[in-house]
Amino acid sequence: MLSSEELNKFNDEGCVVIENFLSKEQVSELVQEADRLLAKIDIKTHPLTKFSTAEDDDNHVGDKYFLESSDRIHYFFEVEAFDEDGKLTKPVEKAINKIGHGLHFLNEKYAAITINERISSIARQLKFHDPRVLQSMLILKQPEIGGKVPSHQDGEFLFTEPQSCIGFWFALEDCTVDNGCLSFIPGSHKVFPVEKRFVKDLKKGSGTKFVDPKTLEDWSLDTSSESYIQKNDESQFVKVEIPAGSLVLIHNSVVHKSEKNTSGKSRYAYTFHCIEGTAEYDELNWLQIPPNNPSGTSQITKLCT
Repeated sequence: MLSSEELNKFNDEGCVVIENFLSKEQVSELVQEADRLLAKIDIKTHPLTKFSTAEDDDNHVGDKYFLESSDRIHYFFEVEAFDEDGKLTKPVEKAINKIGHGLHFLNEKYAAITINERISSIARQLKFHDPRVLQSMLILKQPEIGGKVPSHQDGEFLFTEPQSCIGFWFALEDCTVDNGCLSFIPGSHKVFPVEKRFVKDLKKGSGTKFVDPKTLEDWSLDTSSESYIQKNDESQFVKVEIPAGSLVLIHNSVVHKSEKNTSGKSRYAYTFHCIEGTAEYDELNWLQIPPNNPSGTSQITKLCT
């Protein structure tokens, strides 16, 4: 359960860190499981999909391997793990950006820290009626090449009507300024509505793009807009160093980001998102379960049984 202070901080700022949520033994076990998963990757058959994030359509991941990852365990590479000729410059286990997106029901270790009474209790405190869990992933933020994540709102990528997604983010290693810790704009969830959606490009039949949430017209990046300037104002961001074992809760509309990992230490984290099962989850969302048969929230894992 969240304390009243933690709950108030989340409601006021849109992000809260609960330290020592996981024991040292749990953290060690989850790191070992992450390493075991890394050892299983078959480089010979992998499409070498890179996980790239961008504020526009041009450089954001969206291939078939990505779109079909909702109910599987897929591996995504760091962009800087390759040279100009497309050859890996790092060992495979040091080249993976993230592993996702069905860990919460396909992997016993990660399922155990996702679907349990402690998490259910927090969901109830956050006013969920029918919490559903989706998009679970290990984010590895590899040494020296761990990619920057630009400022964004999670509601852009897991869009519901009304907005409902909450990120549950577990630090499995210490997250510091040096290795690309989280930073966010406190209270931004009360100021900035979600202005774009990341969707499947149904007209093309493949790929992804951003659209306007209301008109569904193609959205284009405007770096001169007041909204963009405010969401990228460095003076507004607060850096949050997070000890291993902490749980971080992230509101769907809070503006947050992380910088590139330039250090020699990785930054392992496990994260999943809850959405409201009674909210509308439409076929435009990139993540569908099953991938090729949009079914709203009906096939998305229930948190409370």
